[in-house]
Amino acid sequence: MEDQNEDESPKKNTLWQISNGTSSVIVSRKRPSEGNYQKEKDLCIKYFDQWSESDQVEFVEHLISRMCHYQHGHINSYLKPMLQRDFITALPEQGLDHIAENILSYLDARSLCAAELVCKEWQRVISEGMLWKKLIERMVRTDPLWKGLSERRGWDQYLFKNRPTDGPPNSFYRSLYPKIIQDIETIESNWRCGRHNLQRIQCRSENSKGVYCLQYDDEKIISGLRDNSIKIWDKTSLECLKVLTGHTGSVLCLQYDERVIVTGSSDSTVRVWDVNTGEVLNTLIHHNEAVLHLRFSNGLMVTCSKDRSIAVWDMASATDITLRRVLVGHRAAVNVVDFDDKYIVSASGDRTIKVWSTSTCEFVRTLNGHKRGIACLQYRDRLVVSGSSDNTIRLWDIECGACLRVLEGHEELVRCIRFDNKRIVSGAYDGKIKVWDLQAALDPRAPASTLCLRTLVEHSGRVFRLQFDEFQIISSSHDDTILIWDFLNVPPSAQNETRSPSRTYTYISR
Repeated sequence: MEDQNEDESPKKNTLWQISNGTSSVIVSRKRPSEGNYQKEKDLCIKYFDQWSESDQVEFVEHLISRMCHYQHGHINSYLKPMLQRDFITALPEQGLDHIAENILSYLDARSLCAAELVCKEWQRVISEGMLWKKLIERMVRTDPLWKGLSERRGWDQYLFKNRPTDGPPNSFYRSLYPKIIQDIETIESNWRCGRHNLQRIQCRSENSKGVYCLQYDDEKIISGLRDNSIKIWDKTSLECLKVLTGHTGSVLCLQYDERVIVTGSSDSTVRVWDVNTGEVLNTLIHHNEAVLHLRFSNGLMVTCSKDRSIAVWDMASATDITLRRVLVGHRAAVNVVDFDDKYIVSASGDRTIKVWSTSTCEFVRTLNGHKRGIACLQYRDRLVVSGSSDNTIRLWDIECGACLRVLEGHEELVRCIRFDNKRIVSGAYDGKIKVWDLQAALDPRAPASTLCLRTLVEHSGRVFRLQFDEFQIISSSHDDTILIWDFLNVPPSAQNETRSPSRTYTYISR
């Protein structure tokens, strides 16, 4: 009778609402009896609580495996918020502030701004951890533009020091960061638009006029002149500090480091000078004609000459320099050399660029393409950039010998060329300096009309040599001047004008 009554009674239809906080689903489930279900559930929970953690996990896995897909979805929605942990807030509660700071210190500026808005605790970790200061320090360590700007603007004095009690708070660095970004954007705009502050050194050569070569640092400019002298200039006052004499021909090339200046001359010799005293330490007599170019680094020096040869020297010290090998293969004067640990690269009036092994001095390959003699080049990583008397600049892949791009725009021989990660800067016998977009030049899809960013015209004679960094170009010319083109310290009056030709160039932002 009891079973019969149970069968005849209507089964209860229970509605269950499963919610994940944002939505809910109504699921219909029939139960034989509300009382029995509650008792069974309580008994099940009682047994569950008595089991070990591993047994509990095994039991739950077994239950889940018997469920259908939509039930898995409900469980997933239920578990998701439980699994989300605010570890940045939780770590300081465990006395692990330094770990929270370390995690957030990997954020970039945009992400750090967003992190500050998460909650007060995140903002406190960022502030007390001086994370804006650490971000700026990271940029200064890894980016030469930031490093140079920190030195020139003076905020490097607040970096890389343990936080003193009276030092600037995090808010100082928080407000400094956008000012740095604005400075960088202004510098980039000045480069693109040709806005600069120009300083001029009149070299006042006594005999033949012309500055054939130069190199500079933050304190000085060292120049080699057609009148056989080497002049050292104070970079701030532009006064001549010292004149080195000894060559009996024009000084055609030079390089210096913290110890020595090495010069090559049309008198066929290479001289080594003490950079501090100006004393001649060594004279190398090997080439039969003018020494046109030289490079030295890490105990190795390479010189090249009008006599068509390249000399490779072991440079143990200023007074201990021995000839290792003579490289022969060019059919005209070798105008320029460059090298790294892998390759020596040379360019000649015979229209070719030759590649040699640095370690063995063996010939590797020839790069052909220029239609006339090559006057200048620079080599770094896989890239070679060369300038020629065919008025063009070519970009080459040194490993396969392919010409990647031809840049046209100069009207006469391209005499000097330098590049960094962003730009190529070239100087020519037309008296012009051109700034090119390197990344666009390496993109075969970029139209040729977008490659030249700006043409700078101030020299009244042939441009012989130039060097540049993120903030300036320093160039020398047949007009007996050295010009300093400063793109950082541009006066407000020049912000809305340009001293360059009125031609408009399109710039592709990278």
